[in-house]
Amino acid sequence: MAELITVSCGNVSTTIDSMGAQMMSLKLGDAEYLWQGDERWWPRRSPVLFPIVGNIRNDVATSAQGEIHFGRHGIARSCEFAVEEALESEVTFLLCSNDETRASFPYDFELRLTYTAGEKGVTQGYKVTNTGDVPLPFTLGGHPAFNVPAPGADDAFEDYRLQFTQPWTYSSPTIEGGLWNLDHQMPLLDNSDNLPLNHRIFDVDTLMFVEVPDRSVKLVGTSGHGVQLNFPGFDYLGVWSAANDAPFVAVEPWIGCATCSDESDVFEEKRGTVTLQPGESASFAFEMLPF
Repeated sequence: MAELITVSCGNVSTTIDSMGAQMMSLKLGDAEYLWQGDERWWPRRSPVLFPIVGNIRNDVATSAQGEIHFGRHGIARSCEFAVEEALESEVTFLLCSNDETRASFPYDFELRLTYTAGEKGVTQGYKVTNTGDVPLPFTLGGHPAFNVPAPGADDAFEDYRLQFTQPWTYSSPTIEGGLWNLDHQMPLLDNSDNLPLNHRIFDVDTLMFVEVPDRSVKLVGTSGHGVQLNFPGFDYLGVWSAANDAPFVAVEPWIGCATCSDESDVFEEKRGTVTLQPGESASFAFEMLPF
């Protein structure tokens, strides 16, 4: 049975659901920064993406261990995690491969999600361990969505921007049929450190950034309220809001991305794929700092 666990430190608290190890709340005091889900736009809040980010072509890929098949963002978000350890300011959830996961993804693994509340925000950590006897390929990511406007702010959606640590020039590939079309790029930044947001910018679906400067970004409005994400080691960042003028923006650190137009359907050959040898582990983490 799913279990909700809250951890806190000072004025910061977060609540996580053992179903999918999904963060359900991110508060600074009584102010709720995390999108609370709404069927009119998007019912989820912050799903865990594993062992794929986004889509594979036609939901099917080949691999050294046989066929892989699953929908967008893989299998973890629909699995019940065990609570491995729960402390006042930190909780760890564990998902072990089983017959159900192997039916879609024929590999053995342990996936741990650790949420740590600190004085300024929350760190979401991943640890993947290859418990099998063959190399384990995977990608992973976070998908936290944040209320826009932020709590306590009277900004409009169009008053928000992505604030980067330095000016840069960047164009994002666009999505066609759930896959990244590298031949169709949308200019976003021209020697600028901020990208003004509006609902129409998301008519193309998700924006994908590669190698964000300093692996840090702020989602901030003119009121000065928002959230900062720091994601060292994550080479990709997705930014998305749902159709029909949804009142949230998802800011998503990724290891890897959805299948690209120039890629084959071999899972191991996907961009950003991490491969662990038997017995090896890899850890990743990003932090969310509401302000």
